[in-house]
Amino acid sequence: MQQFLMSFDSVLSVINSYVWGPWMLALILGTGLLLMVRLRGLPLLKIGYGFRQLIAGRKNAGEGEISPFNALMTSLAATIGTGNIVGVATAIGIGGPGALFWMWCSALLGMATKYAEAVLAVRYREKNSEGHFLGGPMYYIKNGLGKKWLWLAGTFAFFAMLAGFGIGNSVQANSVADAVEGAFGIPDYVSGIVMMALVGLVLIGGISRISSVAGALVPAMSLIYVAAGLLVLLLNASELPAALIQVVSSAFTGQAAGGGFVGASIAMAIQFGVARGVFSNEAGLGSAPIAHAAAATDSPVRQGVVAMLGTFIDTLVICTITGLAIVVTGVWSGAAKGAAMSQAAFASSLPGGEVIISLALVLFAFTTILGWSFYGERAAQYLFGRKAVFPFRLLWVAAVPVGAVVEMDLVWKLADTLNALMAIPNLIALILLSGVVVKLTNDYFSAVTDKGDL
Repeated sequence: MQQFLMSFDSVLSVINSYVWGPWMLALILGTGLLLMVRLRGLPLLKIGYGFRQLIAGRKNAGEGEISPFNALMTSLAATIGTGNIVGVATAIGIGGPGALFWMWCSALLGMATKYAEAVLAVRYREKNSEGHFLGGPMYYIKNGLGKKWLWLAGTFAFFAMLAGFGIGNSVQANSVADAVEGAFGIPDYVSGIVMMALVGLVLIGGISRISSVAGALVPAMSLIYVAAGLLVLLLNASELPAALIQVVSSAFTGQAAGGGFVGASIAMAIQFGVARGVFSNEAGLGSAPIAHAAAATDSPVRQGVVAMLGTFIDTLVICTITGLAIVVTGVWSGAAKGAAMSQAAFASSLPGGEVIISLALVLFAFTTILGWSFYGERAAQYLFGRKAVFPFRLLWVAAVPVGAVVEMDLVWKLADTLNALMAIPNLIALILLSGVVVKLTNDYFSAVTDKGDL
């Protein structure tokens, strides 16, 4: 078994060297840049408008299953997870502080990508016989591009279903178990069993239960984590200017985590910055629009401006706080890796800082497992019909304790592979349907400007 895992690990390393090579980074960043240019910078110019729509979105404004606010919270539940704590630490640990700079770049362009995904998801969603709204890349490929592209829709759904077990399940369970064992000495398998039971209880209620839990937990846990992170930065305020300079300068020099400039190249900083950025905010993966398609909204664009806030909150706020805390405290060049690096950063400035990270990681990862269960379920339903939902939920719950005890490096590599394979068909669809996004956007804002609603 050990020999098999070693061989599998080697195969994944080779695959990732290709799927996360220069062409993939160009496709992700290029799609975001194309959309940002065609939208004339709208995602950046309309951040304030997006927050106003988010506040108004606590109430339903059209057909759908959940409120626009809870759609974003469900999306954020799946988005804000180990990527914000472990992923940032991993990126900086391998690519140096410059990786954080490239995470910022991918997030700014990712706002346009996430906006377009949600606009298309609502525009091309379907309502089934049970009254559920089904949407996401497989539906906007199917209904927006036509029958000749059905193979692309099926490809996305297949890899999305599998990717969920990596990014949305095993990685989350593994990181929680690792952090809890480090902070409280609780064995991995115990954490896995407890998480399995809690996830199973919530999944019984479907999307309504998931969105309700997310709507309650996500805002609270995010505010607590942000407050603790800002306190760490405040206590190290004298080091903050130098840290920011180091992040920007090393983005173009490839400063290694071990110190000096030998090891991590500029390419490594870009690769891990973008890869972990996508892992964290999921812009381009095609996952978030599956949740936004269920929103009770009267406009695809209205939901789009709400959806793009997910990337802003996830990466430009939460990941930034984590990354800067790691850099200002200097732990990035030490021996700690992954969750332990983030724990060390908080513990160096706050009494019990490692406990704060552990609890945040538990809540972040738990809600991510819930949110991604919905994504995987919708992908399985697209491929195999309604009958696939219950078996999928059983497999999902059973995978949690398995992920908790598997070797962490292997789990992350598998997640990276599946993320790339899932993103490719979605990015192709976004490029082909970018004209639809632009037209819907122009029509919407022309109408609201005439009404004076801006």
